[in-house]
Amino acid sequence: MSDRELYCDDCEGVVLFEAPPCVDGHDADCPELVCTGCGAAVLIATFAFRAPRLNGRRSTTPPHRRAA
Repeated sequence: MSDRELYCDDCEGVVLFEAPPCVDGHDADCPELVCTGCGAAVLIATFAFRAPRLNGRRSTTPPHRRAA
């Protein structure tokens, strides 16, 4: 079991969170955590992704500095 101190919205403060027994085999790295104060559950994002590219890119140059 893993313990971490995080901010809990329900408790309105920093509280000890713990990872419950993980049936998915994550052990201490389980992304699911439970607040020991109120029992609220949180899921920690453990992945990264690329932001989508915008098709119509706008110029970042201020209008007064653009070439005519």
